Amino acid sequence: MYEFLPVAVRQGLEEARKAALKRKGRLSVHDGDHVHRIRRFWDGGFALDLAASERLRGHVDIYDGPKHLYQCLVVSSVDDGDERVFEFKWLTPVADRPAADFVRPDFTPAGLIES
Repeated sequence: MYEFLPVAVRQGLEEARKAALKRKGRLSVHDGDHVHRIRRFWDGGFALDLAASERLRGHVDIYDGPKHLYQCLVVSSVDDGDERVFEFKWLTPVADRPAADFVRPDFTPAGLIES
């Protein structure tokens, strides 16, 4: 698409696109002590920068900044241009409170007023 542009302009556009992706995304994958920034995320997988990532396999955690969002099981990866695309087998949201063994009512008052 940009073949008619000079090489320097194409490189500048590519660097600007990569810088915008780094600013925009807060999602990251934590694999033990290693942290990788997610470039794209969809229902069946996610993509990381090819140069800054390694092949992941197994159980990983996905964070949005400091907030733990998901746990997932990565099963495969494919190199696609300048991205490494990962697919996962399952994706489980992380609960922010303990599981309840009873039905919670839809309406709960914020506080009770005593007379």
